Amino acid sequence: MKAGFLTDIRKIEIREINKPEIQSDNEVLLKIKSVGVCGSDIHYYKDGKIGTQRVNFPFRICHEFSAVVEETGKKVKKIKIGDQVAVDPATFCRTCDQCKEGRFNTCRTLLFMGSPGLKDGCLCEYTVVPETSCYPSKKLSFDQLCLVEPMSIAVYAVKYPLTLKKKNIGILGAGPIGLCTLIAALDKDAGKIYVTDKIDSRCETAFKHGAYWTANPLNTDIVKEIEKKEPLLLDYVFECCGDQDAIDQAMMLLKPGGKLIIVGIHESERISISTDLMRRREITIYNVRRQNESTYDALKLIESGKFKVDFMVTHHFNIEESQKAFDTVANYKDNVIKAIINV
Repeated sequence: MKAGFLTDIRKIEIREINKPEIQSDNEVLLKIKSVGVCGSDIHYYKDGKIGTQRVNFPFRICHEFSAVVEETGKKVKKIKIGDQVAVDPATFCRTCDQCKEGRFNTCRTLLFMGSPGLKDGCLCEYTVVPETSCYPSKKLSFDQLCLVEPMSIAVYAVKYPLTLKKKNIGILGAGPIGLCTLIAALDKDAGKIYVTDKIDSRCETAFKHGAYWTANPLNTDIVKEIEKKEPLLLDYVFECCGDQDAIDQAMMLLKPGGKLIIVGIHESERISISTDLMRRREITIYNVRRQNESTYDALKLIESGKFKVDFMVTHHFNIEESQKAFDTVANYKDNVIKAIINV
């Protein structure tokens, strides 16, 4: 089968490898259909690492995908051959201290597809996963099923506030995760949603799909302008771009008792926080680690049709064009939001 490997910084090669086989009775063999290029994939592509997670080349990349079930193990009961599925790329033990506390996303033996040293990625024609990782749907297209994974991160992120109902919030960064967070917040009946991004077209997209106000921090004093509209400041800020300036803005935008939810992955291994503002305003900071059992909720949100998600998919490539797909996303070419590789 064909598979895409990161073989060096900014270099993707398509190679022929053996088709995988089911090894356990609870596994399923999937024919992959759509693969999404994620921001974390771009970190590996550009830098060869995320924090302490470093790539050993060659490295099979990607973790967002949809597929068709081609074969099932003997003990598989709920998933059938021919099912179209979204896939949770995480596999956890359910028995360690973290899993017992409902923290499956920090499982002591967590495996995550397309993560260095953990599990091969999904940029390939076939893969084998546990039945429990598969979420079938008869309503969604393969591209929509591919968007379930990033949406699940946003669905998990908006679970941190006790309620978003009528709360005024900020979303800093309007890439795929920021836009998914916008949809998840709208679903929770948030009040006014302020969205920022350094790309004007992404601001326009966010405004078109439900943001109350958008602006580009490169040409707008974000804090000053939001303060004019919200003198009491914001209840919550979701930092979705992995940018130090956004962290600084978030601290100044939050009202006393406000909450900062860090969703974006930062290129640097350290960030700076204003301890003065954090202490005086008694700001709480949360970190979002992937999706923690939110895949089903994300699938049902998209299936509901309450909010459109297709607008996020702006580019399609075939597997032979994987290098072009990664270059397009890494360099923000052609107003790209989400690039999908059709396998």
